Amino acid sequence: MRYLHTMIRVRDLPAALRFFCEGLGLREIRRRDHEQGRFTLVFLGERDGDSPQVELTHNWDHKDAYTGGRNFGHLAYEVDDIYAACQRFVDLGYVISRPPRDGHMAFVRSPDLISVELLQRGAAKPPAEPWASMPNIGEW
Repeated sequence: MRYLHTMIRVRDLPAALRFFCEGLGLREIRRRDHEQGRFTLVFLGERDGDSPQVELTHNWDHKDAYTGGRNFGHLAYEVDDIYAACQRFVDLGYVISRPPRDGHMAFVRSPDLISVELLQRGAAKPPAEPWASMPNIGEW
């Protein structure tokens, strides 16, 4: 058995791609438009092959926000530098919901309110400002 992907529904495909590609650093692996079903599937990953992927499902005619609740949980990614990863999201205009006060873990939410956990690869970084004194914002 091997893990293939996690599917999330997105309302605004360009906004979701900006978040996951520019913010998280994933890249588009493949895309399938289904004209008859009126939806697009976009698979994102770190590289081609066996790496786990995120499947963005965009239903063309769906305009309302999706309500998934907290029962979905979150996506988690290991990053080389937790502070640089969080700063990249801040620079793109996203709010860090749970800042990396401990130098190890942070949460940010996608435009469709999917929680993404960022975990520092290896040992936690020493606490650093502005992250160490930032409060949690909203849900994560």
